[in-house]
Amino acid sequence: MTKKHLAVVAIFILTLVGSGLAQLRTVLLDNLNSSSAQMQMDMSGADEGIPSYHAYALKPPTPKTLDPNQFPDALNRNVYALAAKIKPVLYQQPCYCYCDRHEGHKSLLDCYASDHGSKCDICQKEAVLAYQLTRKGKTPEQIRAAIIRGDWKSVDLNPYMTSAVAR
Repeated sequence: MTKKHLAVVAIFILTLVGSGLAQLRTVLLDNLNSSSAQMQMDMSGADEGIPSYHAYALKPPTPKTLDPNQFPDALNRNVYALAAKIKPVLYQQPCYCYCDRHEGHKSLLDCYASDHGSKCDICQKEAVLAYQLTRKGKTPEQIRAAIIRGDWKSVDLNPYMTSAVAR
């Protein structure tokens, strides 16, 4: 081979190596960015998935909710009374306190078949939202979409803290 040929081959090899290094750099940076984003999501708990719910209508017998009168405070008497009126709707809703993972609940209705709903403002806000949307004619599927969207976060529980709020 002549010096000219060797120079062309050397330039060709250097070009390939340079191109390979650029691709390797891109792959490494993409993986690093992806890992960093995943780490941030894991640390913030931002995506824990949708909690358990039933995607179908409740079939009889309907589970009982706890008697609202057993609670000393107006908030729980009111929220449990509302929950009792919309049991089939609550049956089809997830609960974003993730009680499916730590209490074994299968839907928001389970929170009101036990005293769990009396201790959790997330359960309370979701039940109030479900009740309000049911009264507006929304379907369980539409209500579920609102709960998943996080609409329950803006529910004001203050009106339910006075005795026997007429609904």
